[in-house]
Parts: sequence; structure tokens; C-alpha cells
Amino acid sequence: MEEEEWNNKGGPGAGPGSGVWLGINGYPAPRAPRPHSLHSSVSPALLSSLILLVSAPALAARRGRQTEAMLTLLVLTAAVLLGAAPRSDAIVIYTGWERHALVGSDVRLSCSFFSWRWTSEDVTFSWSYRPDGARDSISIFHYTGGAPYVDNKGPFRERLEFVGNPARRDGSILIRNLDFNDNGTFTCDAKNPPDIVGRPSSVRLLVFEKVPIQAGVITGAIIGVVLGLLILVVAIYYLMRFLVARRVFNLSVSKHGKKGKGKEGSQQRQASVLVDPSKQKAAAASEKKKQESRREKK
Repeated sequence: MEEEEWNNKGGPGAGPGSGVWLGINGYPAPRAPRPHSLHSSVSPALLSSLILLVSAPALAARRGRQTEAMLTLLVLTAAVLLGAAPRSDAIVIYTGWERHALVGSDVRLSCSFFSWRWTSEDVTFSWSYRPDGARDSISIFHYTGGAPYVDNKGPFRERLEFVGNPARRDGSILIRNLDFNDNGTFTCDAKNPPDIVGRPSSVRLLVFEKVPIQAGVITGAIIGVVLGLLILVVAIYYLMRFLVARRVFNLSVSKHGKKGKGKEGSQQRQASVLVDPSKQKAAAASEKKKQESRREKK
């Protein structure tokens, strides 16, 4: 492998701050990991646990508490084992699953990571691309040392732009003016020293002349229509019940009202007849005339 030196503007010899890709096969020379001393790897809590582990049996034996000594020994042994166990420095990388885009449009390929550590100044992002039907991948982007390095010789020269924010663990890139030849798998890898162990994540890009309707959209539309129809049927049912109940209530109120009015009228007439003697005589005379007219008819 030969050592190459080039930058994203096409001029050789520039420094890393101007976007130069230095090193073997277009990658910057990796930085050596910082050494960890024994003092930094052993915590004060672990040292105190070891001291207590050694002294606890003797102290408990003097006091004649063998049971407590055994329990203390077990607890401290577990604490020492947990404290001495090496921590696995792992990093989890996230990308999309699949992206659809139109010919001639721009697409953003997102990449982020999760790490238990704080975001390091030595954080790195790397993107590679494998066309559909190909076996090998090619490197198209690398971010390290606070500077992005873009491939100016590959299929995405002058079309790839870094739009991420490493401080927020974002290593996204933007590809402009898409073409059918851009169909393929893009893989993102990230390192956040000392978290360097992780599995790269991949996203597949599909470029169409017209973006097809996805199966999930169709399924969601069908479910939405069915739920809408069910809600409409339930609303109509309760509306009909309300209208029927209201009509029945109005009819019952009108019937009771007529009966009440008839009773009140008859009571008023009877009361007026009983109170006024002249009306009583007139009523008796009218009743007598009615009886005479009935006799004449017979």
C-alpha cells in the first residue's frame, strides 16, 4: 500500500485543518491510545474493600462472631469481584434502515451513537459505500481530529457534505444530486475513545424516478379508514338513540300536560258552579232543557 496525500479541493500538501486526507489508503494516521496507569485503574473504594476483606475475619474472630465474619467475607468478596471486573468499553451506532429519494434530489444520511462516556475530543466518524451488486466497499468520508475529510476521487466527489455535529454525537452526511447509480448500502462507524468497540450500522439508499408508496403507508391508511368507519357507525347509533329517547320524552310530557289541563278545567268549572248560585240555577235550567229536548226527540 502506498502513502497518499490529497485534499477535498484537489491540491496536495495542505495541512489537516484544510481537509487533507493523510496516511495510508486515504486515512489519517491513527492516534495511539492514552496509557492507563495502575493507580488510575484501581479505585479508592476497591483498595478499601481489599483492606476490609483482609482485616474483617481477624476482627470478627476476636469478638467471637464467626457467622458475621463469614457474611462480611462474602459481601466484601462480591464487592471486590465486581470492582475488579473489567468494564467493557462499548459503543452503539444508529442509522436509518432504508431511505427513499428521487433522482436529482438531496438526501441526508443520519448517523449517531450511544456511549456511557462523555463525548471525546478524539471522536471519529467513518462512512463507506457499497454499490448494489458489488462485494467490496469504498471509503467516502472520514472525520477525525475535528476536521472532515471528503473523498474527491470517488463516485460522490463534490456531492458529499458533512452536516453533522460531533459534539452532539451526530455524524450525518448529505449527498446532493442523486442518480440511479447511487443505489447501495452506506455504512457508518464511530469511535468515542476509550469506547472503541462497536458494530457499524448500515442504511440502504434507493433512488427512484417516483417515490413508491410504502407498504406501511397503505396498511396505515387501511387501518385509519376502518377505524373512521367504526367511529362513524358508533356515533350514528348513539345519535339515533338520543333522538328516539328525546321524542319519547316529549310525547310523554305532552300527554301528561293534556290530562292535567283537562282535570284542572273540570275542577275550575265545578268550583265556579258551587260558588255562584246563579250559575247553579242556570246550569240546572240548561240541564232541564236538555232533558226536555231529548224527550221531544223520542
